[in-house]
Amino acid sequence: MATTSSVWPKGHMLCRYSVNLHQASRRFSESSDKGWFRSLFVHKVNARKDAHSNLLSKKETSNLYKIQFHNVKPECLEAYNSLEAEVQNRLHRDQDYPCEVVGSWNTWYGEQDQAVHLWRYRGGYPALTECLKKLNNNKEYLEFRKERANMLISRRNQLLLEFSFWNEPLPRPGPNIYEMRTYYLKPGTMIEWGNHWARAIKYRQENNEAVGGFFSQIGDLYVVHHLWAYESLQSRDETRNSAWLKEGWDVNVYYTVPLIRSMESRIMIPTKGSPLQ
Repeated sequence: MATTSSVWPKGHMLCRYSVNLHQASRRFSESSDKGWFRSLFVHKVNARKDAHSNLLSKKETSNLYKIQFHNVKPECLEAYNSLEAEVQNRLHRDQDYPCEVVGSWNTWYGEQDQAVHLWRYRGGYPALTECLKKLNNNKEYLEFRKERANMLISRRNQLLLEFSFWNEPLPRPGPNIYEMRTYYLKPGTMIEWGNHWARAIKYRQENNEAVGGFFSQIGDLYVVHHLWAYESLQSRDETRNSAWLKEGWDVNVYYTVPLIRSMESRIMIPTKGSPLQ
């Protein structure tokens, strides 16, 4: 009995010591960012010193882009395309308006009876403001907008900047089909997305399929648009599959997929007057 009673206090003290040590260790781990265990799982990011628009966009240009999505009444699509082409040509050729049409398309696969237009404003926001002021004083343009409104179901737009590591979209001959892949990113992940794609874009240049890459500034935020050109749907399939044969492409996909909230793809056919054919 004496032996048993003398052992119990020691065991009890040992148990209490273990519990206290465990609690102290837990408090240290939870309170310290430098705990070895926590460092395995916590991704530390240095504080940014600038907006991602300045870190990711091209420094040598001040281009601003506007993308328009017009959902057209099915019975009006042909008339809409003709009217839009006429106005685009006038604005595109008029030196008084600091804007130019980059491309115009109708959606083939995706949202049906939809027109997509991409505009470039060389000079950034001042160029956009100047252009809007002149258009609002142009009676002919205001009449066009009234006529166009009767053909539309809905419309929306975004203001975009181009990624520094992507090609600037330039006119190209056809025939081509175009794919716009749109990624809706988790807020706060744009820099990480740009860092990965700055390395990955080299895997998608062999067939001259990369047209342009943009990220939103006004409108839906944390949205990325990648624009690709292919000779056909079969060519698209072969080109995309070939990327997986290149060492490093799989790494880009692995690290960028977790940054995405949702994504969509639309296959588009250029209109007759589009500079991107």
